[in-house]
Amino acid sequence: MKFKYKARTKDGELQIGYVEAPTRDAGLSILSGHDLFILSIESDEKKDWQSQILGFLNRVGSKDLMIFTRQFATLLEAQVPLGDSLKTLEAQTKNVVLKEAMVDIKADVDSGLSLSQSFEKYGNIFSLFYVNMIRSAEVTGRVENIMGFLADYIEKQVVLTSKVRNALIYPFIMIFLFIVVASFMGAVVLPQVGSVFKELGVELPWFTQALISGGTFLANWWWAVVITIIVFAIFIIDYFRTIEGQIVLDEIVFRIPVFSTLLKQLYVARFAESLSILIKGGIPIVQAIEITGHTMGSFVYQEILHGAAEDVKRGELLSQSIARRDDYFPPLVSQMVAIGETTGRLEELLVKISSFYTHEVDSMVGSLVELIQPILMIFIGVLVGALFASILVPIYSLVSTF
Repeated sequence: MKFKYKARTKDGELQIGYVEAPTRDAGLSILSGHDLFILSIESDEKKDWQSQILGFLNRVGSKDLMIFTRQFATLLEAQVPLGDSLKTLEAQTKNVVLKEAMVDIKADVDSGLSLSQSFEKYGNIFSLFYVNMIRSAEVTGRVENIMGFLADYIEKQVVLTSKVRNALIYPFIMIFLFIVVASFMGAVVLPQVGSVFKELGVELPWFTQALISGGTFLANWWWAVVITIIVFAIFIIDYFRTIEGQIVLDEIVFRIPVFSTLLKQLYVARFAESLSILIKGGIPIVQAIEITGHTMGSFVYQEILHGAAEDVKRGELLSQSIARRDDYFPPLVSQMVAIGETTGRLEELLVKISSFYTHEVDSMVGSLVELIQPILMIFIGVLVGALFASILVPIYSLVSTF
């Protein structure tokens, strides 16, 4: 079997490649023998389209994951042993896919694997951020705290997603209906009316002609348009699932004015939260920064924090390192970190940074949700106006000739 891996050399250089091995554990042994620090390794076997469809239909929803994480956190906080907690979760979980995963995870943990290693096998259920946060907690022995943090984090994501979805339902229904009506007008109504206008010597405006041409094209080649859209969507999705695609996606998103600010605040809050937990657990600052980079969920921030860890290893202060990267860390962050380093209360200042930027993210998302609906409605109004203009302008031209 071929496995795709991501690792770092002794010098800290990121290395991405493939290794041939009969099993995943054998691939890990081969890579470890080359003095590589393994970040991730996964099978490179391509799934057929039936498996991809079944995987999509059998996915674990955000709400199921939220309930599972909250139950897990509650059991661990109640000092229930890990094996018993996993057994209870297996019995309580209603989602079939998650229940089957819990059976395997419990067996892996009983056989000696760590919780993060067991969860990592189910990347379709547990994200890289989720697994890496558990891995960092295993280092500190604070798994119950991290599970509580993950439960709060997922709950916030579910609430935010629900707000955005509810705000977009009505406008998107209106946009869909407009596309249907415009396609029908362009393919059926306007070509017949257009021939009448041409016989009467009325020249159709360019937007009316464009609508007729577009409608005629869709009427004759709708199947080709559908196939093209599907193939293009599959290609884009597959590409953005690769490491290169995720890096490109990060770079694109970070150039979008409003969303870049939102994402940077979200990543800063995540950075501060994770680093504070690791420092409280007694992890050395260099190792804590490196681990935090792998919990970010962004390859751009991962590379930035790897560079910061190297800077700190050479004797530089963390505040000085991130101050040079003010495109991704606001000046307030470096200033607060500098105060924490001076006073010896870095973890407390990091908690305040996380709290501040989490509040900023919530406020910005709330504002965006309130703005999305009216903006989309204005856009729909412009489209409807253009549709009516494509019909009324020729009629006005016809009337004015008499």
